[in-house]
Amino acid sequence: MATQYQFTDPRLAKLDGFHVERDDAHERADIVLERPPYNVVSMAQRDQLRLVFETLDEDAKVRVIVVRAIGEHFSSGGNIGGFMEASPEHVSKLAWNIAAPARCSKPVIVANRGYCFGVGFELSLACDFRVISETTLYALPEQKLGQIPGSGGSARLQKMVGITRTKDIVMRSKRINAKQALDWGIATECVPDGQLEAATDKLVDELRSFSPLAQRTAKKLLNDTEDSTLQIAIELEGHCYSRLRQSHDFKEGVEAFNAKRPPNFTGQ
Repeated sequence: MATQYQFTDPRLAKLDGFHVERDDAHERADIVLERPPYNVVSMAQRDQLRLVFETLDEDAKVRVIVVRAIGEHFSSGGNIGGFMEASPEHVSKLAWNIAAPARCSKPVIVANRGYCFGVGFELSLACDFRVISETTLYALPEQKLGQIPGSGGSARLQKMVGITRTKDIVMRSKRINAKQALDWGIATECVPDGQLEAATDKLVDELRSFSPLAQRTAKKLLNDTEDSTLQIAIELEGHCYSRLRQSHDFKEGVEAFNAKRPPNFTGQ
């Protein structure tokens, strides 16, 4: 059963526009956007989201983190007025805050439905797995405001879909439907709207069945080698493989395989 997550950091005593649940039985924590109907993300909320990811990353009882939202829309984007009120120094930290899911060592799943615009899309792009409803619409609409994406959206998107499609999305503020997102490799999985929660739960339990150490290693390796040459990526992969060869989890995995039993991974 999920309960409210209790934070000790005074900066997280009162969360702005979201809450966090923990489910120890399933080793998961859920970050739940709760400013319906559009779940607009405030400037203060961005700072808190970063702190929450950092806190959950240090919690040994949390294996998988899920980001989801209340209502029919994940998020229509940021609070426009907040941009005009924030200092240039604060605005310059936007991308760092929204990149928190990527820096987190644990698997991060986002469940998207309905509008997923602006920072809502950028936050989703920073996650490892995007499970989406058929109702999902992605967009980076900043051009309509005389601005560009400021939290990593265009950069991450270009890595996923290439420069031609990214220019089409960014420079025309074009909306991408769920089918396109799946076909283009933005979404991990697309399901009927009524199955979004079940699909997310299934992925959580699947990820929990693997070695935490191997998953942390794989995530960091893939993130670190995204911009490297093939030769360097292969070299780093080899070093990571060699380190895992000495782990308890690898020994357990091999023994479980030979004994035809489920492995009992401990993350060591």
